[in-house]
This record gives sequence, C-alpha cells and structure tokens, in this order.
Amino acid sequence: MTLIEKIPTLTDEQVVNLLANARRLHADGDERQQAAASELLPALEAAATARRSERLASAQAKRTAARKPKTVAA
Repeated sequence: MTLIEKIPTLTDEQVVNLLANARRLHADGDERQQAAASELLPALEAAATARRSERLASAQAKRTAARKPKTVAA
C-alpha cells in the first residue's frame, strides 16, 4: 500500500503534518525527496482541503442547531 493510498485512513492531524513535511521536502530536500514530495502534494492538499471543508460545515451545522428559535410576536 502506497502512502497516497493510506491518506484516507490518516487522522486530520496526520494529514496536516504529512502535508507540512511534504512541502518542506519539496522546497529543501534532495532530488529524490523533492520528487516524492511532488507526487504526494496534490493528494495531500486535496485531502486537507476536503477535511477542512467538512469540519467547517459540521461546525456551522452545530451552531445552527444550537441557536434558539426566533419567537414571533403575534
């Protein structure tokens, strides 16, 4: 199983850490590390963005559910 195949099983924190490491190696690593990071970056960025969107949507839904309904004066 490749690292790209393991991304869905990683926690949000692990994805963020792996993304940070891949970005660092892409900028400062040797040729082999840069090539490996280049392969991983698109998948990691997509996973991180999707997970962030899911967290934001979940938080929004939670806030909406916690609001008291408005009372209308009759």
